[in-house]
Amino acid sequence: MTSQHPAFDRGHTDDLAAFVRSAPSPYHAAASVAERLDAAGFRRVEEAERWEDGTGGGAGGRYVVRGGAVVAWYVPEGAAPHTPFRVVGAHTDSPNLRVKPQPDLGSHGWRQVAVEIYGGPLLNSWLDRDLGIAGRLSLRDGSTRLVNVDRPLLRVAQLAVHLDRSANDALTLDRQRHLQPLWGLGDATEGDLIAFLAEEAGVADADVTGWDLMTHDVQPPAYLGRDRELFASPRLDNLLSVHAGVAALIAAAARPDLAFVPVLAAFDHEETGSQSDTGAGGPLLGRVFERSVLARGGDQEDVLRALASTVCASSDVGHAVHPNYAERHDPSHHPRANGGPILKTNVNQRYATDGVGRAVFAAACERAGVPLQHFVSNNTIPCGTTIGPITAARHGITTVDIGVPLLSMHSARELAGADDPHHLANALTAFLAS
Repeated sequence: MTSQHPAFDRGHTDDLAAFVRSAPSPYHAAASVAERLDAAGFRRVEEAERWEDGTGGGAGGRYVVRGGAVVAWYVPEGAAPHTPFRVVGAHTDSPNLRVKPQPDLGSHGWRQVAVEIYGGPLLNSWLDRDLGIAGRLSLRDGSTRLVNVDRPLLRVAQLAVHLDRSANDALTLDRQRHLQPLWGLGDATEGDLIAFLAEEAGVADADVTGWDLMTHDVQPPAYLGRDRELFASPRLDNLLSVHAGVAALIAAAARPDLAFVPVLAAFDHEETGSQSDTGAGGPLLGRVFERSVLARGGDQEDVLRALASTVCASSDVGHAVHPNYAERHDPSHHPRANGGPILKTNVNQRYATDGVGRAVFAAACERAGVPLQHFVSNNTIPCGTTIGPITAARHGITTVDIGVPLLSMHSARELAGADDPHHLANALTAFLAS
C-alpha cells in the first residue's frame, strides 16, 4: 500500500544519529526538540503566562518546555474547542550514572566522581567505556545553563581478570564500591568537578548553586553489519521515539485536513516510575489539554468532550527476539529487527493496549504502508512497563503501547534495525494525521 503521508526513509535514521548526539541528557533532548519545533514554525509558550487566543490558543503550533520534558501541539485552522487530541507519548531519560551532591571522590592516588545509579542500567555495559558528563547547572540568579563535555572524561575501570578469576563466570558489581568512575590522578579536592564544568559552560563556579548531571557514552551512533542494516547507539531507549514523534508532529502539522489536535508529550523520569513534575504521572500533559481548550474559548465540558475521544500512542522501545536467548521470548511472538513497529500487549496492564487502541494503531500502520509486529512477554518472565498505563489512568484516555524492537535494552549502547526508526515515524505520522 502506498503511504498517504510524507515518507521518511534511511535519511531519518541519519538524522536520528545527530539527534542522539545532541541529547546526552533529558535537558539537552528537550532543547533539541525545541530547536526543531522552532524551525518548523512552532512557538514556545510559558506556563506562567496567560494563555489566550493567539498565545496558547488559536490555530498553529505551540510547545511548553519544563526541565527535561516537552509537550507540543498543533491546532488546525477552525478546530472546535472540543476537538479530540491525538497524542504520541515518549520519554527523554535513559538509565545511566548520575553525579551525587558531593561529587569529588578519590583514593590511592586516583581522582574519582561520586555517582548514583539512575534507573535500571545493565551495569556491566558501563565498564571500560569512555564517558562524558552532561546536564544542567543551576545558577545563583535562578537561571540554568546546559553543559555537555562530549569527550572522554571518565571511565569505570574493571578489575583485571588476573585479580578476579571468576569474572567470566559470575561478575558481581557492588553498586556503591565498584561503579565510581575515575577522571584523573592526585588527591580529591572539594569543588573541582563543578569548577571544571562551570568553566566548560562559560559561567563562574561561584555562581553554580545546584546541578543535575549524568554520564554518557561518547562513542557516536553507527551503522553496523555487512549491509549496514543495523543501527548501534546510546539512548535509543527512548530518544528513538522522541525523535520519531517530533518528526511525525511536524509532518502532521503540514496537512490541511486534520481531524484532531496532534500532540507530542516527551516526559522525563520514565525510568524511575514517572512520579515527578516532568513525568507522565505529573500534571503537565493534563494542564496542556485543559489550557489549550480554554484558550480556544472552550469550557470544562469541552475539555471532557475532547478527552473522551482522545487516543494516545505510548511509544517506547521493546524487545526484538534475541538469537542467543530465544527461549526467553514468547514462542509465538518473535519481533524482528527491520520488521516494523511492535504493538505491545499485557493483560495485567503493564502495557495499556486493548482491542480499541490496537485497531486504531493497526489502521494507521496500514495507511502508512508500514508492517506491524506484536510483542507479548513469556509467561515466566515479568513484563516491564511504560508511560502507557500511567497516561491512560491519569487522563482517562484510550492508550496503545507501541515501539521499535531492539537488542541490549538498558545497555550503554543499544542495537536496532536501521529501517525501523523511519517505519515508526511514518506510522506515527499516519496516527496523528488521520
